[in-house]
Amino acid sequence: MESSSKGKLFLIPTVISAGTERKVIAPIILESLKTINYFLVEEVRTARRYLSSLNIYESIEDLQFQVLNKDTKEEALEKFFEPVLSGHNLGILSESGCPGVADPGAIAVNYAHRKKIKVIPIVGPSSLLLALMASGLNGQQFAFHGYLPIDAKEAARKIKELEKESELKNQTQIFIETPYRNNQIVKHLTGSLKGDTQLCIAVDLTGENEFVETKLASAWKKNMPLLPKEPAVFLFLA
Repeated sequence: MESSSKGKLFLIPTVISAGTERKVIAPIILESLKTINYFLVEEVRTARRYLSSLNIYESIEDLQFQVLNKDTKEEALEKFFEPVLSGHNLGILSESGCPGVADPGAIAVNYAHRKKIKVIPIVGPSSLLLALMASGLNGQQFAFHGYLPIDAKEAARKIKELEKESELKNQTQIFIETPYRNNQIVKHLTGSLKGDTQLCIAVDLTGENEFVETKLASAWKKNMPLLPKEPAVFLFLA
C-alpha cells in the first residue's frame, strides 16, 4: 500500500469542445482541483486557460506546471513527482478529454504505480467513448488505432487491413484525425472500405456543432459530407 505521507496522483479530465466547461465538467473535478497546486500538462498555456475558466483558484500564478508530452523521458519523472513525495497532490491534465487515453499521461501514471503512489481517475468527457456509445457499433469488442498514415496509398492499405481485422473479430475500429484533414480522411475511408461496412463519423462531441451519424460506407460515398475543421472520431465495423 502507498505511504500515507505521500500525495496522490489525480487524472483530471478537460473539455473536448471549447466553452463547454459548465456543461461537461462535473463537481467532483472542481472539488479535486481545489486540493492540487502541482500539474503535469502538455501545454502550459492551454492548461492555465482551462483552470482559469473554472474560477476555483484565487491566483493561477501560484500553480506549478511541468510539461509532460510525447517527448518526455523516463528520467524526468523523478523530478516531476518530488511534490508527491513531500505530501502534495499532483494532477495530470490532457489537452483534450481524459489523461492517459490517446494521451501521453500514461507514462506518469505507470511511474506512480511503480512508486506505490495512489492514482485517482476522475470521470469526465472522452471523445473516444462518447463516439463509441453514439455509434451503434460493437461496444463489446473494439480497438483504438490513433491516426491513419498521411500518405494516401498507405492510408488505403491500413484501412483495408483494419477492415479485415474488424470482420474477423467483429471488432469496431476507432481512430482520430487532425481537424484540417477530416474531409480527406472521409475520402480515404469511402474509397477503401467495402460498401456494406458500417462507418460512423462523430464531430465536435459535446459542442455546439456536434454531429454523429452511422451508415454504410456506400451511402456516405453517394452523399459525401463536408466536415468542419473540428475534432473528429471515425469508427467502422465490417
